[in-house]
Amino acid sequence: MQATPPHLRISTDFTPKIITIFKNGYTGKDLQNDLIAGLTVAIVALPLAMALAIASGASPDKGLVTSIIAGFMISFLGGSRVQIGGPTGAFVVVVFNVIAQHGYDGLVLATLMAGIILIAAGYARLGRVIKYIPYPVVTGFTAGIAVIIASSQVKDFLGLKIEKVPADFLPKWASYFGHLDTLQMATLGLGLAALAIIIVLRKVAPKLPGYLISVLAATAAATLLHLPVETIGSRFPSIPAGLPMPAWPEISMEKVQEVLPSAFTIAFLAGIEALLSAVVADGMTGFRHRSNQELVGQGVANIASAFFGGLPATGAIARTATNIRSGGRSPMSGMFHAVFLLVFMLFASDAMKFVPMAALAAILFVVAWGMSEMHRFIHIFKLGGTDRLVLILTFALTVLVDLTVAIGVGVTLASLFFMAQMSKSVEIRSGQPSPENAPEQEDMRRDLPAGVEVFEIAGPVFFGVASELLDTLKRMGVMPKTLIVRMRYVPFLDASGVAALEDMVKQCAANGTRVIFSAVQTQPRAILSRAHLGMDDAGVRYAKHYDEAVEMAKEIN
Repeated sequence: MQATPPHLRISTDFTPKIITIFKNGYTGKDLQNDLIAGLTVAIVALPLAMALAIASGASPDKGLVTSIIAGFMISFLGGSRVQIGGPTGAFVVVVFNVIAQHGYDGLVLATLMAGIILIAAGYARLGRVIKYIPYPVVTGFTAGIAVIIASSQVKDFLGLKIEKVPADFLPKWASYFGHLDTLQMATLGLGLAALAIIIVLRKVAPKLPGYLISVLAATAAATLLHLPVETIGSRFPSIPAGLPMPAWPEISMEKVQEVLPSAFTIAFLAGIEALLSAVVADGMTGFRHRSNQELVGQGVANIASAFFGGLPATGAIARTATNIRSGGRSPMSGMFHAVFLLVFMLFASDAMKFVPMAALAAILFVVAWGMSEMHRFIHIFKLGGTDRLVLILTFALTVLVDLTVAIGVGVTLASLFFMAQMSKSVEIRSGQPSPENAPEQEDMRRDLPAGVEVFEIAGPVFFGVASELLDTLKRMGVMPKTLIVRMRYVPFLDASGVAALEDMVKQCAANGTRVIFSAVQTQPRAILSRAHLGMDDAGVRYAKHYDEAVEMAKEIN
C-alpha cells in the first residue's frame, strides 16, 4: 500500500480522544467499567461541587450545573481519555473576587471569554508552552489558594455570627477573633465529626466515598437531633431543581474591558490545572493526552457552562484519579458522571437543603489540605536559593494581595533568576582551549597568521549576555586585521544577541577589521540570515568550520 504523503496526512492533535476510542473499538465490558467509574466519580463530585460553589460565593446548584455541563463537554471534546472536569478549588479565590467586583453576570461573561481564550490557545498550539510555568510558582499559588479556601470556611465550621465577613485575609481573621464569643458548640461538634469521618475513612477504607458518607451522616445527625445549625436550605431557601435554560450573557464593550483581566486569569488557571491533571492521568494509565485538543475542549466546556449560568471549570486531579482507580478508561466515564449528577439534580435536589454548612466546610478543609501539597512546599523550601524566594513570594502575594499579581510577579521573578543563571553559564573565551572532548583541544591561536585573532562563544547568546561580546572585544586591545568568531557551541541567538553581533561588526569595520563567523548552527544562522548580517557586506564572511575560517583569514591577510 502506498504511504500517504506527509503534507496530506491529517494531524491528530485536534482529534477528541473519544473519536480515537471508538475507532479502536469500544466493547460492552468497556461500557460496564465506564458506567461504574462514572457513578463512583459522581458520588465523590456531588458534595464537592456544592461546597466549591458556596465557597466561591455562588449557590450550590451552580456547582452542580458546572459539573454536569462542563464536565460532560470536557470528556466529550477533550484530549485526555480519563479527564474529569468541573469546578475546582483553584477557581474559588478568582470566582469569589469576580462576583464581588462585577456581580454574577460579570463572572458568566468572564467565563465565556476565558473559554474563547482557551480555544485560541489550543489552536495556537500553546498546550506545551503552558507547561513551562516554573514549579515554585505553581506550588506557591496553589498553597496560597488552599490557605484562602480554608480561611473562608472558618465561619461556617465554628458557626460564628458574622453579618459580613471581610474579603481580605488579615481583616477576615481579625473578624473571626473578634466574634469568637458567638461560637456555636453544636455547629463545631458537627463539623469536627464530619471532618473525622472523612479522615478516618481515608485511612481505613479509602475506596469508600468519604465526602458523601460524611455529608449524609452530618445531615442525618442534624435532622434527627434537631441541632440548631445552619443548612444549605436556610442560607439558600430557593434552589432550582434541574438545569436552567441556556441564555446568552449580556455583553457590552465596557463590561468586556472590566472582566478581561479576570478572563485571562481563569483561562490560565484552567489551562494549567487541566494539563497538570492530564499529565497525572497519563502517568497512571500509560496513555498520552493531546494537550492542544485538551485546551480546546476546556474552552468549549467553559463557554457551555457560561451559557447555562455555571462557574468556570477545568480538569480535577482528585476526581480524575478516582475515575482511573474505579476502572474508567475512556471519556465515556466522565460523560456518565455528568449524567448521574443530572439525575440527582432532577430527582433529589430537595434533599440537599438539609445538608449542614459545617459539613461542607469540613469537606473544603480536606480539599484545601490536599491542594496545599505541603510535602512539595517543604521540599522546595528546603532547596533554598532563588526557588525558595519565588515560592514564598508567590505564596504570600496570593494570600495577602491578589492571585493575578502573585502569578505575574512569580513568573517574572523566576524567569529573571533563570536568565541570570543562564548568563553565568555562557562563556566567551579569547585564545583559550576549546571545551572538553572537542576535537580541537589546543590553543586557538596556534598556526594563526599574524594579524588574526579568534574568540569562541559557548552557550546561548541572548540579551542577558549580549554586552559581554563587546566587552571581550574591548579587552583584546589592538584590533586585528581579521577576527574569527567561533560559534559552534551557540545553539540559540535572540534579537539582542543579533544586535550585539551587529555592533561588534560595526566596531570592527570602523577599525578596518574583517569578521569571520565559524561553524554557525542552524537557528543562529537562520536569524542572522533574516537580519542580513554580512550577507551584503564583504567585511563579514561565514565558514563551515574552524579550519576553513583559518584558510579564509590567510587569504584575507
